[in-house]
Amino acid sequence: MNAPAGKPAEPSQDAATMAALLDAIGASDEHTQRSLAGRLGIALGLANALLKRCVSKGLVKIQAAPARRYAYYLTPKGFAEKSRLVAEYLSVSLSFFRRARGQYEEAFTKAASRGVRKVAIAGAGELAEIALLSASAAGLSVVAVIAPGRNVADFHGRPVCADLRAALKLGAELVAIADTAAPQTVYDAMAKDLPPGQLVVPPLLHVTPKAGGRNTDGTKERAA
Repeated sequence: MNAPAGKPAEPSQDAATMAALLDAIGASDEHTQRSLAGRLGIALGLANALLKRCVSKGLVKIQAAPARRYAYYLTPKGFAEKSRLVAEYLSVSLSFFRRARGQYEEAFTKAASRGVRKVAIAGAGELAEIALLSASAAGLSVVAVIAPGRNVADFHGRPVCADLRAALKLGAELVAIADTAAPQTVYDAMAKDLPPGQLVVPPLLHVTPKAGGRNTDGTKERAA
């Protein structure tokens, strides 16, 4: 299935959350719905819904415990499903990592051949970490990470900037978009102030270039 426009084809968060839930239950039966929600970093209502789904599928059994509590146990089917989900998630994650790194490295290597040496990365998540590794592999220096609203001074040792202007002041000659939440929105905002040659967007983000401009790989956009 192709990812919808503006969304990367990355590992399913639902599968990762389900695998983490089954893993937590398999490690210990001393959990409440609230403690499971806290461990997984999800809302209590979602934890409740996931547990009900697991019970209905025969993956988890619930047993009454003292003080009106409940104990959760993985069934043999639950153990098998946990193993399957973990293997599937790791496989998709590795595939996504290799694809993302390859696309960033290709773009950064082309930029380096044009004399670019300093870049900024727009985004501060896992994809931004891949972009950092790729820039280093291509011999480029990441001088800034653009992350509006992020209340930290640095991201993996690079200064965090609130906007494009601050990143340019630090010497960025190129901006690579690595935002998975709203890549099209970030691209549109950056494209207002930067020529296409100064923007890098990997194909996996499914960003549509601005009309009359160039595609994110630098080729001329064809008219519809």
